[in-house]
Amino acid sequence: MSAQNKTTTADSMKTTKYDSYFKKAAAKYGVSESLLKAIAKAESNFNAKSVSGAGAMGVMQLMPDTAKGLGVTDPYDPEQNIMGGAKCISQKLKEFNGNERMALAAYNAGSGAVRRYGGIPSYCKSYVNKV
Repeated sequence: MSAQNKTTTADSMKTTKYDSYFKKAAAKYGVSESLLKAIAKAESNFNAKSVSGAGAMGVMQLMPDTAKGLGVTDPYDPEQNIMGGAKCISQKLKEFNGNERMALAAYNAGSGAVRRYGGIPSYCKSYVNKV
């Protein structure tokens, strides 16, 4: 593991004001709290008000249609957003047979892009490595 990855992992396990939500989401969806925090760190740096250029919103950067499909009614509500993001990565992990890197690529670019590419699309590699 590179020093950069160690830093990201260490950063993602720092205490945040949303720790109770990460813990609850991890338990409910059977994913590690550290993975959820690493996604949140990479996606929004734990910013509940974050909006990407593509329109992704909140801590876990959910796209509007994705949020709706996950049952998130207010993507700027940190608890709903984290629960939705946990549900999403849980689904991706099941879809890609527990392959965390493929699941992360699908979280970032969509499952269809990963299937079309036959693996992790080149434009997702830095994201996957960052998480």
